[in-house]
Amino acid sequence: MAAESKPRARIRRPVLLSKIEGSQDVVNMAAIIPKEDGVISVSEDRTIRVWIKRDSGQYWPSVYHSMPSSCSSMSFNPETRRLSVGLDSGTVSEFILSEDYNKMTSAKSYLAHQSRVTMVLFVLEMEWVLSTGQDKSFTWHCSESGRRLGTHRTSACASCLQFDIETRHAFVGDYSGQVTILKLEQDNCSVVTTFKGHSGSITALCWDPVQRTLFSGSSDHCIIMWDIGGRKGTAIELQGHNDKVQSLCYAHHTRQLISCGADGGIVVWNMDVKRQEHHCRKCGKALCGKCSSKRSSIPLMGFEFEVRVCDGCFESITDEDRAPTATFHDSKHHVVHMHYDVTRGWLLTSGNDRIIKLWDMTPVVS
Repeated sequence: MAAESKPRARIRRPVLLSKIEGSQDVVNMAAIIPKEDGVISVSEDRTIRVWIKRDSGQYWPSVYHSMPSSCSSMSFNPETRRLSVGLDSGTVSEFILSEDYNKMTSAKSYLAHQSRVTMVLFVLEMEWVLSTGQDKSFTWHCSESGRRLGTHRTSACASCLQFDIETRHAFVGDYSGQVTILKLEQDNCSVVTTFKGHSGSITALCWDPVQRTLFSGSSDHCIIMWDIGGRKGTAIELQGHNDKVQSLCYAHHTRQLISCGADGGIVVWNMDVKRQEHHCRKCGKALCGKCSSKRSSIPLMGFEFEVRVCDGCFESITDEDRAPTATFHDSKHHVVHMHYDVTRGWLLTSGNDRIIKLWDMTPVVS
């Protein structure tokens, strides 16, 4: 008797829950407050805002705080209610939010960079504040003493950052398209390795500590899945955007990757399928337009859009091979950043249209 296949949870089509308007410039980053009907946002208009949902169903700022320069990035730790904000000036400023999220108290500031902070992360387990900047550097500070622990110079402007607590590895992406893995100690770091697979700058990184997989998004419109834990150097390319990839997050419980792009697209990728590594894009033979005019999608290789394939491969590709492994949705705004609340299945997107949107992505069993 054949074993029954267990139903799996799948993220459904995004349903718009709310729009938050009021910022005077691009909302560079925002996050959903866990267990609260609230959102924290930082904007190019130099403001930090905490939005709380009122009885009317509308979100209104319970905190409105102006900074000396544009707020470029943020990191919020719900356990300590510590908010770390990166500024265009290169400073990282820390605040503590009150339990009712109606007050914000300044804690300390770090002179982290010489120019715009592109990403900031607070790591509670180590009491570290990590940051990247357009000054071609990655730095980390002790959040208890405020002391700088170290700096690593990157080959180009550092654009994004992820961190693995177990191994103390920092993943730093830069404008050259390179990702550098650094091993951090208390007061020094060493380069573990570097890898490059994109033809454009790295615009987003996402780390899955369970599968030990790193996802990188780029201005070349592509996403690459890097098998870090397997140590096999496996890299799978995913093509599903028509403009640069702006943000990535991974829902481990559903084995799905969510990506947002400057094209306004929200793409939900099914990563619970066996994908193939990757010019016929299928067999690997180099070919040009004179050799073949055939094009086909190859979703298991990550090509959700049609790509050039040789005549032989085109004939061998079945309708089943062309079945999509991703779903595509229009956010109707140029997405700059997103945040996914796994517990509620809510997705937040912020855009250069000054609007924050909240979406219901609650998984359904199918």
